[in-house]
Amino acid sequence: MQFSSKEDIDAPADEVFAMLSEFESFERSAIRRGIEVERLQDSNAPVVGMAWRALFTLRGKSRDAQITLETYDPPHALRFATASQGLDGFLKLELVPLSPRRTRMAVVLNLKPRTLSGRLLIQSLKLAKANLTKRFKLKVAGYAKGLEDRHRRLA
Repeated sequence: MQFSSKEDIDAPADEVFAMLSEFESFERSAIRRGIEVERLQDSNAPVVGMAWRALFTLRGKSRDAQITLETYDPPHALRFATASQGLDGFLKLELVPLSPRRTRMAVVLNLKPRTLSGRLLIQSLKLAKANLTKRFKLKVAGYAKGLEDRHRRLA
């Protein structure tokens, strides 16, 4: 199952990439939402192979996921792989400079079941695909707007 969205951001690609690479802010944001996050190595510098473990509740069940940074290509792309009970997936963020001050961000989230319970979860998500796609696009648009606002404050 795949979700995708594209948003244009009024900020240079290298600055957008730098904001997307601030992994500590994502960790803090997840913790504020009640997700337990553990970085699996001590390095603060972004490198391919960085990994996190996340414990959270989804649909009433406790879940354990491992997220690994697979691609780190400044200022063009980031790709994260996820592995959880019954599901594998990836999140891909690509940046395309439209002009020196404008960037297009493409976000793709792909989930694949590995077990029967994973297939059942994906099946239930497919039933709500239109609503989930709309929510995904709204979240990406809101995040892109936040990046734009942050760029303006810092400029």
